[in-house]
Amino acid sequence: MIDFKTYFELLNLYSDYAMVCDSADWEKWPEFFVEDGTYRLQPRENYEQGLPLCLLALESQAMIRDRVYGVKETMYHDPYYQRHIVGTPRIISVEQDGNGERIQAEANYTVIRTKYDGESTIFNVGFYRDLIVRTPEGLKLQSRLCVYDSEMIANSIIYPI
Repeated sequence: MIDFKTYFELLNLYSDYAMVCDSADWEKWPEFFVEDGTYRLQPRENYEQGLPLCLLALESQAMIRDRVYGVKETMYHDPYYQRHIVGTPRIISVEQDGNGERIQAEANYTVIRTKYDGESTIFNVGFYRDLIVRTPEGLKLQSRLCVYDSEMIANSIIYPI
């Protein structure tokens, strides 16, 4: 179990992450992860069957920074806004070890996409499965697995989920 202060920090981590993604402040996105942190985007079918294939697998903060560079500098796509609606995180487990506190948590999410000249549509729905660690800078993601429900993705995923 965690205390209220830690849970409040966890809520802030989730809401700050969504705000950075929704405001397209991509330079801040890698800072949510520890140096060897991972970010994966995986279809639910693969997740439930224990299959490792992911749509996107970034294995370090450096790879996450490289993705930011790609989003900002090299990828051509129709620009769009996105809006995250993130459910209240559920604590799965809390461990104390020689490296400090490790929290496993999950939360449902919905991402709504709005093209500049179009309507808003539900773009991606699923859940986050996170391993969160305490650092001197506060709580950070050791790993974020975004498990999305639909096998069909309307268009390529450019921005972080």
